[in-house]
Amino acid sequence: FVKCHFDYDPSHDNLIPCKEAGLSFSSGDILQIFNQEDLNWWQACHIEGGSAGLIPSQLLEEKRKAFVKSSPPNSMHRSSNTLFIILSTRGPLCAGMGGKKKKRMMYLTTKNAEFDRHELKIYEEVAKVPPFRRKTLVLIGAQGVGRRSLKNKLMVSDSQRYGTTIPFTSRKPKVDERDGQMYSFMTRSEMECDIKNGRFLEHGEYDGNLYGTKISSIHEVMETGKICILDVNPQALKVLRTSEFLPYVVFIEAPDFEVLKAMNRSAIESGVITKQLTDSELKRTVDESERIKRAYGHYFDLCIINDGHEAAFRTLRSAVEKLTTEQQWVPVSWVF
Repeated sequence: FVKCHFDYDPSHDNLIPCKEAGLSFSSGDILQIFNQEDLNWWQACHIEGGSAGLIPSQLLEEKRKAFVKSSPPNSMHRSSNTLFIILSTRGPLCAGMGGKKKKRMMYLTTKNAEFDRHELKIYEEVAKVPPFRRKTLVLIGAQGVGRRSLKNKLMVSDSQRYGTTIPFTSRKPKVDERDGQMYSFMTRSEMECDIKNGRFLEHGEYDGNLYGTKISSIHEVMETGKICILDVNPQALKVLRTSEFLPYVVFIEAPDFEVLKAMNRSAIESGVITKQLTDSELKRTVDESERIKRAYGHYFDLCIINDGHEAAFRTLRSAVEKLTTEQQWVPVSWVF
């Protein structure tokens, strides 16, 4: 059984030996493959039933996509207040990046999608398992799309079920701040040591201070029996999407520009927020949302367009609750 990560229409495929014998599918569909003898064409059917047909093999589709010319990445500029993210390099994160020396990669958050454009996701082997509760709920989305609001609303709605991590920082605590409430405080040398030893899921620097999420803090929430809600950068999925964390990954998608603008205006009028976003800021959110979806869509279990906060919250909560009552398709590596 495989989960497809691209759309396929045999009527538009000039390589297939017989267009009528082809099987159409969309990204996210689950197929059962029952014959892989041919190097280029596999025989498969949809799990819902229907007639079998030919689909391009992993090898053929890899070759085909390798010939698609991609545009060069945009130039990057660094400012004093730009947040950079460095991921933990536990496991195979650096594999396949070329060369024997592994560079310390830095990610500019507005260019998340550019880093992983080399990655070809075609088919992913999956297995069907009985209902179970995921250990983590990972919210992915562009800055300003409402991830934090949804996370906080979930936490308030059921504090016995949901928990989250407390970020670490090297900055000095303010007069009214207590360690372990909004932040856990460490010295810069302590943080740098832990970063070097791969103890942070991700970390960045802002205004001369380090900030980050410790992997151990995720385990601490999980050990209480709660689902740990994380709103992280998309590259963190490479570390999180394993049987260690059993994540349910939800992409919070930006609505179109006009809807986002109306939502921002409505939030200001109701007193929820005070800052009116400029058209360029709103457009940046929409564009970044599209880039993240293109580059990381193969990791998502669910996509929710946040065109209304209450409706998005209900959809999110309902989806998480269903996991304990319905069978699930998960990566086969989680099972075997």
